Amino acid sequence: MDVTLHLAQDPEADALLGRSPLAALVGMLLDQQIPMEWAFKGPATIAQRLGTDDLDAHDIAAHDPEAFAALLSQKPAVHRYPGSMAKRIQQLCQYLVEHYDGDAEAVWKDAASGKELLKRLAELPGFGKQKAQIFLALLGKQLGVRPTGWREAAGSYGEEKSFRSVADITGPESLAKVRAHKQEMKAAAKAAKTAKPTGKQS
Repeated sequence: MDVTLHLAQDPEADALLGRSPLAALVGMLLDQQIPMEWAFKGPATIAQRLGTDDLDAHDIAAHDPEAFAALLSQKPAVHRYPGSMAKRIQQLCQYLVEHYDGDAEAVWKDAASGKELLKRLAELPGFGKQKAQIFLALLGKQLGVRPTGWREAAGSYGEEKSFRSVADITGPESLAKVRAHKQEMKAAAKAAKTAKPTGKQS
């Protein structure tokens, strides 16, 4: 795995995401409730603060939880909720150590089908179905991991040029399209919420 990603919009952070399967997984885990670039810059910041040039699942899993939370909380913080995210990253790494001998790439390397890969991703701590589908789409679209039926398993995120998620971001132009799509979705959800009848009689 050695490709150029453009998710952190930062050359060093993106280079790490492109060569390190664990960094890509951690970036995806962090990608909630904060801007995408902030999330995907996180793995590089964590590696830097650990004094290494990559993330190691065994090392993170065995790290003192309080010290690891403090590491993520240093300013600038790795996430809006550094404490809870530190816990989630450690849980993810502990799971990888237990089930895949700490090798993040083993999660997808020998998956026989898109369906099986989606199941494996959804079993990772902190990964619900939507996050698993987005990461599956990222693997297929940008990282060359394409087991049979991967597009179908990724759902709408697997569609070509759908610009729905990080899987479609290859530069500033596609980033703007994904942002616009997310804003549309938010606006639609908000409109649906306000349009719901309250059940009160006037």
